[in-house]
Amino acid sequence: MEFLANLINGMSLGSVYAIIALGYTMVYGIAKMLNFAHGDIIMVGAYICFCAVSYLGLPVIAGILLSVVGCTVLGIVIERLAYKPLRSAPSLNVLITAIGVSYFLQNAALIIMGSDPKSFSMILSLPALHLFDGRLTISATAVITILACVAIMVALTMFTGRTKMGKAMRACSEDRDAAQLMGINVNSTISMVFAIGSGLAAIAGVLMCAAYPTLMPTTGSMPGIKAFTAAVLGGIGSIPGAALGGVLLGIIEIFARAYIGTQLADAVVFAVLIVMLLIRPAGLLGKPVNEKV
Repeated sequence: MEFLANLINGMSLGSVYAIIALGYTMVYGIAKMLNFAHGDIIMVGAYICFCAVSYLGLPVIAGILLSVVGCTVLGIVIERLAYKPLRSAPSLNVLITAIGVSYFLQNAALIIMGSDPKSFSMILSLPALHLFDGRLTISATAVITILACVAIMVALTMFTGRTKMGKAMRACSEDRDAAQLMGINVNSTISMVFAIGSGLAAIAGVLMCAAYPTLMPTTGSMPGIKAFTAAVLGGIGSIPGAALGGVLLGIIEIFARAYIGTQLADAVVFAVLIVMLLIRPAGLLGKPVNEKV
């Protein structure tokens, strides 16, 4: 029962990583850039939901929707102001800008909300599931998180494969210049990618703080890094790969905490990434890319 409990907790945590990693992998797959401010958008989404429910007295669903809308707008604004002017700049310039945006969001949250941790436990108060005569207890948060991850992955796969905008995103991913020559608005497509990724970050922030009810300006930093690790592990640029990498990373982290130690859990997670990069640099479901030299 302890093994099953750890497995379910790992899948729940991994589902949060997977939702965040989906945002990373979409931005990288289409815009070919790493948005390291993505983890802090998680924190902003969690704060918006917290303020909507605690201070404004809105229902939980309304708070989540407001969080998604706020982060979607924030993602578009960040892309237009910070990243669009660097569309043709070297990747190092974009990376430095992303780090700057990350610190800006953290310090803005610190000034507005303060450094005191906020309790987020009121978001989900559904009863837990008791299986095997009560020997195995599964929280409602874990079930909702896993189901949300599956639903989002399926929806994104269908969106990119069947809709006009999704096909435009795939075309920009393959060859941005050729897509523009074929009449695709590349700027609008990239803005849509940032909007979708930021909306997913808001959902991930709410689910993460519902499971681990402590909210601070630095809440999204480490989950953002681990989600990027999950995206690389599964194959960055691949939607199923990001989901698979996130779930595997969550399971590995929970089992490392249970059987190795809490202090070494993060070291085990990043050690797995190093081993994967040595064995299969493209990730589990990634495709090697041949470059002409």
